[in-house]
Amino acid sequence: VQLQASGGGLVQAGGSLRLSCAASERAFMSYDMGWFRQAPGKEREFVAAISRWSGTYYADSVKGRFTISRDNAKKKVYLQMNSLNPEDTFVYFCAADKGGSGNAFKVQSYEYDYWGQGTQVTVSS
Repeated sequence: VQLQASGGGLVQAGGSLRLSCAASERAFMSYDMGWFRQAPGKEREFVAAISRWSGTYYADSVKGRFTISRDNAKKKVYLQMNSLNPEDTFVYFCAADKGGSGNAFKVQSYEYDYWGQGTQVTVSS
């Protein structure tokens, strides 16, 4: 499956952005999905995950500010990001786990099978 992430940009602290990730195949419906973010020279860090049943799980750093959702009919997963601060400045990636059970959330990047190309989010102070 191919994933296409979009929606990044430059925003002031306190602002909001919504990232989108479009999948190329109907099989998307059976995949657990995740969002990760990465700074230059650093490892990708987990942000949020959503199961095929639309259960959700968040990193502590974004809990209460970010919301992950999915629209299986449109083959898309979203990341609504509110109350952004400069520490949220990263390249954001969406990922798909084809082998997920839908009952356990995966937070390690190596556990995901497919990746989008990344979209830059920059938050100015």
